[in-house]
Amino acid sequence: MNCDRFLSLLVLGGLSFGSVRAAEEITIYTQRHYAFDEELHAMFTANTGIKVNVVKANADELMVRIKEEGDNTPADLFMTADGGTLDRARVAGLLQPILSQDVLNRVAASLRDADGNWIAMTQRGRVIVYSPDRVKPEELSTYEDLANPRWRGRLLVRSSTSSYNQSLLATIIAADGSEKAAEWAKAVRENMARPPQGSDRDQAKAVAAGLGDVAIMNTYYVGLLEGSENQADRDAAAKIKVFFPNQDGRGAHVNISGVGILKASKKVDLATKFIEFVLSDEAQSLIPNKTYEYPVVTTVPWSEQQERWGKFKADPVALATLGEFNAEAVRIFNEAGWE
Repeated sequence: MNCDRFLSLLVLGGLSFGSVRAAEEITIYTQRHYAFDEELHAMFTANTGIKVNVVKANADELMVRIKEEGDNTPADLFMTADGGTLDRARVAGLLQPILSQDVLNRVAASLRDADGNWIAMTQRGRVIVYSPDRVKPEELSTYEDLANPRWRGRLLVRSSTSSYNQSLLATIIAADGSEKAAEWAKAVRENMARPPQGSDRDQAKAVAAGLGDVAIMNTYYVGLLEGSENQADRDAAAKIKVFFPNQDGRGAHVNISGVGILKASKKVDLATKFIEFVLSDEAQSLIPNKTYEYPVVTTVPWSEQQERWGKFKADPVALATLGEFNAEAVRIFNEAGWE
């Protein structure tokens, strides 16, 4: 068999060197840890034939890895559970603009980088949950009010190392200034019923168990408890209610899970197809009932649980602010002794 004939057979068989078929895969470096993501990736592969490889780790660890790998990184997409982290990746020069007009048209400008370097996939509110047996909703008002001494020994919240708390504090810095934010962090630490520990889900369970009366946590964890196969989780969810703070002011803090295409990606077209799929009605419509996060496409309805929690006013602060004030937030937490 001559060489030309051999190469022709390889191409027809889908085995050619550098063939399109061999390149039909992308690699995602992700901070997200939800089982639904695997389902979403499988749906994408079924729809497109593009395989999805996933590397999971802490977002900061992934950013260090991306920097160390440089142009040789196998990653095409960087996915996080925090808008501030995504914007820090942009500032570090790790991302490139998303050029798909379809993507940009489907998501509000407030939920994406001004130059298209990253875009939201889901939204989640950071709210106050409370025990209706021990707290009346009219006693609740703002994040700032949680510094009031009347909450001494009644408040539950996770560690300051959580990006969720760091981004919340970043919005308080943006709204009230660093000095007042520092006063708030110190007073909230003094009001805690126990040292910061556990996940958001653990804060809800602790309120249900009577270890505290109010907690700061993300909305979707309430949904996960309500929809859990574990009866104890459902029992805990039945003992708490959701309150959206700052409704007479700037609004409740809303963060995102989002994604950006890495500047070093060799498969920008495939990475873009993935983002287009995640923002499709097909994918977005599953999110409210799978992860209990809010969709970013406004035409997609909320879940029954989300409707029951109620409509709310969201803080319009630019998500880039979360990254801009992240270092200041970490400093303030450390000085406040918020573990």
